Amino acid sequence: MSNNIKKIIKTIMLIAIQIIALCNNVYSYTNDLYINARSAIAMDSKSKIVLYEKNSRELIPMASTTKIMTVLIAINYGNLNEKIEISSNAANIHGSQVGYKKGEKITLRELLYGLMLRSGNDAAIAIAEGVSGSVEKFVDLMNEYAVEIGLRDTHFESPHGLDSNYHYTTAYDLALLTSIAKENDVFNKIVSTKDISAEQYGFTRSYHNINKILYLIPKANGVKTGYTGNSGKCLVSSIDYNNNDIVIVVLNCYQRWSETKRIYNYVNQNYHYKCLINKNKILGEINSKRLNKSIKLVSPVDINIPIKKGTNYLYRVVKPNFEIDIPIYKGMQIGHIDIVKVEKGEEVIMRINTVSNDDIDVKKGLLHYFDCIIEKISAK
Repeated sequence: MSNNIKKIIKTIMLIAIQIIALCNNVYSYTNDLYINARSAIAMDSKSKIVLYEKNSRELIPMASTTKIMTVLIAINYGNLNEKIEISSNAANIHGSQVGYKKGEKITLRELLYGLMLRSGNDAAIAIAEGVSGSVEKFVDLMNEYAVEIGLRDTHFESPHGLDSNYHYTTAYDLALLTSIAKENDVFNKIVSTKDISAEQYGFTRSYHNINKILYLIPKANGVKTGYTGNSGKCLVSSIDYNNNDIVIVVLNCYQRWSETKRIYNYVNQNYHYKCLINKNKILGEINSKRLNKSIKLVSPVDINIPIKKGTNYLYRVVKPNFEIDIPIYKGMQIGHIDIVKVEKGEEVIMRINTVSNDDIDVKKGLLHYFDCIIEKISAK
């Protein structure tokens, strides 16, 4: 075979590989859902159960969705009433801005509204400098907190998200971060606000939220838009579904508004919420012949999860098979519950600790055995 023919074959193969890669990055056929995005996910914010995903673990630039972490760090580590002076570094940052001027003094609370409603990069720099003393120290805090809450594939280089080489996340990590952030009332209030007047909090300006999803879906309650040349159009949304928040992330998605709505409609049509286990329900016992006593295991919370239509679920109560120290007190974590989805095999979709419903105050050890209780749950 001549060198020319080899070169032609090699060129054809490279073109084919590129076409396949492009198709995999742009289109998704997951059962009956087709989504035009490089990466996407829908997650129940309380249970962290994934309801839909496409390339959700792929590393990708995140643009201004970065600011979800920025606001969470500021809420956790800053004083909302403290006034922060706008530096030249903040006032001159490029990209989207609120328009803060050098020397202005703005409360951290107001900066958070400027950050999330107007996507102000100037607000991001001011927050970082005000909370940590410098952007570099604030970014270190962002990365430390990311590890702490379990974001395995995320790294920050700025509080605003402008393109840089080692600033990336995944759709899964963004959904997890948002679900954790939504446990904070201040965060929820900010990201769900459509408009706020200067007089309401004594702010220097009034703010209008540029996040169109709040106006397109009636029960949408956040969260953040994003766009850069490398990331494309991004959107992290939260939508109230039967008093449960669904977090939807689309990354590098040209039609981010309509595709988010389509993912929400898919969830709405294919899932319903069901309480599988009630709080304090007795799920099993650990017996001790030596002490002539038993320890009742219960769920510490109501386990209310999204159930996919046509899919079976079961739960396993797993008791420990090792010696447990005494004393044992009511509420002590002993064993766990696995919630298992049965669909083309078994998949553990949630794990929660079981707790003791009894107090035993003796100076002896208990040797227990491994045990499982399996209950099948209807998905009707």
